[in-house]
Amino acid sequence: MAAHASISTTHLNEARQMVDSNVVLFGQTLAYTLYCLVMMMLVGWFGIRVTRQGKSNVIKPALFYAWVAFLTVLGVSLHIITYNTIPWSPMDLHRGNYTPDRTFRISVENHEFNLPARPMVINCNETVLFDVTSNDLTYGFGLFRSDWSMLFQMQVVPGHRNDILWHFSKSGVYSIRSTEYSGPRGVRMIEQDAVEVVGCETSDE
Repeated sequence: MAAHASISTTHLNEARQMVDSNVVLFGQTLAYTLYCLVMMMLVGWFGIRVTRQGKSNVIKPALFYAWVAFLTVLGVSLHIITYNTIPWSPMDLHRGNYTPDRTFRISVENHEFNLPARPMVINCNETVLFDVTSNDLTYGFGLFRSDWSMLFQMQVVPGHRNDILWHFSKSGVYSIRSTEYSGPRGVRMIEQDAVEVVGCETSDE
C-alpha cells in the first residue's frame, strides 16, 4: 500500500511539473532558428569557396565533413532536448499509472463539437482526460488561450480512441477549435470559452 502511494505521489509531481506550452514554443523557435542559421552559413561558405575567382576553390574534404558532422550532432541533440520538454510526455509514457480527476467525453459529427457541459469547469491542479470521438470525419481537438495561442491539440480519427491527459495548474478560460482540415466548414469549428479552470493563484494569460 505504501509503495502504491509512493508511485502515485511521484506521478502526481511529474504532472505538476508539466512545462508550459508557451515555454516549449519559444525554446523550439529559438533552437531551430539558430540551427537553420548555422545551416545557411555552411551553404553560403561552400558557395563562396567554389565560385570565387583568383584563388583556389578547392575545399578540403576533412573541413567539409567536419561541418556536416557538427550539424548532424547538433540536429540530433536538438531533437533529444525538445523531446524531453514535451509537456505531456511523462503522462503518456506512464499512462497506466494515472487516474484522471475528471473525464470529459466529447463527440464530433457534422463539423460540430458536442460538449457535456458549457463551460466545462476544472479545478486547479486537476488532471483531466479529454476523450473525443468522431462519428464521421478526421478532425482536430485543440485548446486555445484567449490570445489564440495553443495549449494542446490532438488528432481525432473516426473509429479510434482519441484522448489526451492534461494537468491544469493555472486559471484561465479556453476555447476549443478543430486543428485538422475537414473541408471548408472546418474553419468554423470553434467553441468559444468552452473550458474554465478555477482556483489557481496564477492565471494563464
